[in-house]
Amino acid sequence: MTARVVGVLPDVPAIDKVFDYLVPASMDADVRVGTLVRVSLNGRRVGGWVVRDEGADARTGRVLQPLAKVTGWGPPAEVVDLASWAAWRWAGRRASLLGTASPSNAVRGLPRPPSATPSGDHKGPSNAPQPPAGTSEREGRELAAGALARPTTTLLRLPPSTDPLGVVLAACALGPALVLFPSIADAAATATRLRSAGIAVAIHPREWAAARAGGVSVVGARAAAWSPIPELAVVVVIDGHDEAYQEERAPTWHARDVAIERAQRAGVPCLIVSPCPDLVMTTSTPTVTASRSAERAGWPVLDVIDRRADDPRTGLFSDRLADALRRHERVVCVLNRKGRARLLACATCGELARCERCDAAVAHVDDALVCLRCAVSRPPVCAACGAARLNALKLGVARVRDELEALVGRAVGEVTVETESIPDAPILVGTEAVLHRVRSAEAVAFLDFDQELLASRYRAAEEALALLARAGRLVGGRRSGGRVIVQTRVPDHDVLHAALHGDPTRLATVEAERRAALRFPPSSAIAVVSGPAAPELIGRLQGVELLGPDGGSWLVRADGHGRLADAFAEAGRPPGRLRIEVDPLRV
Repeated sequence: MTARVVGVLPDVPAIDKVFDYLVPASMDADVRVGTLVRVSLNGRRVGGWVVRDEGADARTGRVLQPLAKVTGWGPPAEVVDLASWAAWRWAGRRASLLGTASPSNAVRGLPRPPSATPSGDHKGPSNAPQPPAGTSEREGRELAAGALARPTTTLLRLPPSTDPLGVVLAACALGPALVLFPSIADAAATATRLRSAGIAVAIHPREWAAARAGGVSVVGARAAAWSPIPELAVVVVIDGHDEAYQEERAPTWHARDVAIERAQRAGVPCLIVSPCPDLVMTTSTPTVTASRSAERAGWPVLDVIDRRADDPRTGLFSDRLADALRRHERVVCVLNRKGRARLLACATCGELARCERCDAAVAHVDDALVCLRCAVSRPPVCAACGAARLNALKLGVARVRDELEALVGRAVGEVTVETESIPDAPILVGTEAVLHRVRSAEAVAFLDFDQELLASRYRAAEEALALLARAGRLVGGRRSGGRVIVQTRVPDHDVLHAALHGDPTRLATVEAERRAALRFPPSSAIAVVSGPAAPELIGRLQGVELLGPDGGSWLVRADGHGRLADAFAEAGRPPGRLRIEVDPLRV
């Protein structure tokens, strides 16, 4: 009898090669593409994945080793193929991506799937709660149902106060759905609501086996993009603009892009939902929006405190802010202190020092003001009044907490990423992490929003608008009575205009022109290459633009993602430590 042969990709960081192994008769029924196995390689046992099934070995003269062990169930064949595409797209190793797609613990058997919906009847459970007419949830559900009518990718722009449950219910009515959220906490909360509606749901990653068995919709965070879902019917990405969807480790894959590719391969609808979609999605995807009045009403009331006339030395707290902190029962104050620009302000007129070309913050370097984004330099004088003295504005969350407590005479709690529990205080202050830890507030105050508006990152404006949208989730829409308060010295910034009018298009139009002038995405595809082996790889790259080195890193730019990915694939990966960060967030 001719033995069956399979190709195995070892789970070894330094190896990205497939090796052939024999399948023992005792394992034959348990081995398929995606199965996790253990094999002998160079005298030691290693884990790996079956990535191809060659069937009976018809070639003579080959001496192959048998599989040593079947570890358990792994990703299905279509996810294995998806990982190969993603390894090309983000210039990484397949093993890293297959590891994300695999269960955290060995799965040797699958549970029985729930009773299937009768063929041809995908109306959803009869006891699913129907939101009352006129609510934001109902509006979201109706818009989503229309957008999901065709098997294409659609961008659904919903205002921040819209409850995404209506969108998810519309998706689950079509059959097994993959629903992604920026955080596992949001995914788990939605799963609870879906189960109360009678919908079978598996939460990724802890219920990986239930997802693999089929017959359920899957909800989860970034890694859930790789969930095993037989008979996938629809894909939904909630808050598709959120940076949490991008993997920080190389390969820097993006869950939204993986979800879109997966839906296209399966021929099913894909819905990207966002109150403020990034420019890449806005320019490449058909968009469905609520009516102008409904979208505007779904954004919060924005109070802009113009601090241009204030002396930079007077501190963070304007009189209007202090009044608001005393007036509202529950206030969240946001002050980012990590990874942000150090602003310079004119000591005479208070004007912030900004780049005349791209409007980003500038730094004082060698008797010149140098833009941290586009490197344009100019003399160290104020562009507004010509004064030569500039003061640096330095900030800190802990110090702000103490000063706020003394100023308003109320208890103030501090919240950062490291905070284990939310303090029981009427006023909370922290980094942007506080916006994800607190569920509701009467007011959200950004103490120094210029740190966001003028940051040197090319996506700074999009990120700033996303913060305002997140704050809108806490305070509700215009009819809720809540407020988002912004202290700034650039009150005419496009981000603030977009939030004031509840119209992200106002920012997208300006950003598109700026990005095109600077050749940043979506006008190009970029990657950052660093590490000891980077110089050798840079020397091999062909057909792309190379900028650098800058601090040991190179910026690689191409006309599109296909050209960029092909350039890395054609160059090959040299030996040694190397980091390739495709679509970097922090440039």
